[in-house]
Amino acid sequence: MDISTFTSHRRNLATADGEIAYTEFGTGPAAVFVHGVVTSGALWRHVVEQVSAGTRCVTVDLPGHGGTPPRADMSVTAIAEMVVDLCEKLGLDQVDLVGCDTGGGIAQLVAVRRPDLLRSLVLTNCDTEGNFPPPAFMPVVEAARQGAVAELVTTFAADPAAARASVIADNYEHPDKVPDEVWREYLTPVGGDIDRARHFERLLAAMAPEEMAGVNAQLASLDVPTLLVWGTAVDGFGLEWAAQLRDLIPGAREVVEVDGAKLFFPEERPEELAVPLRRHWGR
Repeated sequence: MDISTFTSHRRNLATADGEIAYTEFGTGPAAVFVHGVVTSGALWRHVVEQVSAGTRCVTVDLPGHGGTPPRADMSVTAIAEMVVDLCEKLGLDQVDLVGCDTGGGIAQLVAVRRPDLLRSLVLTNCDTEGNFPPPAFMPVVEAARQGAVAELVTTFAADPAAARASVIADNYEHPDKVPDEVWREYLTPVGGDIDRARHFERLLAAMAPEEMAGVNAQLASLDVPTLLVWGTAVDGFGLEWAAQLRDLIPGAREVVEVDGAKLFFPEERPEELAVPLRRHWGR
């Protein structure tokens, strides 16, 4: 699915805490997809294209990403509440929740706070308690706290070639194959001007280990069917974290390894997520 097709389905939902942008494709049992920082719901577009026959696929944009405006509280705890708000406003009382990267950490927060909302859970390489933020990412968080990220992000947003040469590109196996319109979809909302970039900086600066404190103890009683689909070439989110989640969550049974995949593999290698998703959901 190309970016223009995806964004033509983007809608805005008003809530007491601000607007939420989301897309919908397909009909049937609802699946809600949560992306991580620097992307948008468009990260899932190819996966959605493959699983939307028989599934109502809802992708949400994080605050300051895609079409969702920034919020006063940009913490992952507040964003988890935003995901719950979206589900409630759309009348989704049971969902198959899917999370990647920061979105996977957010999905865990949703799961432990509202287990009644989940029919199933799927996580790809993502933050966890004890690894939020990952040590390799902490210099970026510290730079954001010093106000040293915003101007750099505006540079990437203005020039897809600069983005392809940046650390963001390390999340792809083949960044040279990512079209300019994808870079613009991801980077314009977070860095199209200095004000947007400052909001993105606030989100990064808010990342702190205490946001995930206690989650593991609660996951230890989560009995919803859980699947881990893990790229094997993701710095900071190695297979050991998937194994920890598998051993921790009673409903988890399997880690599907995606050999050589990087963090954004749902975009680059969608079939390798879509196939286990369909199997996990039983449809």
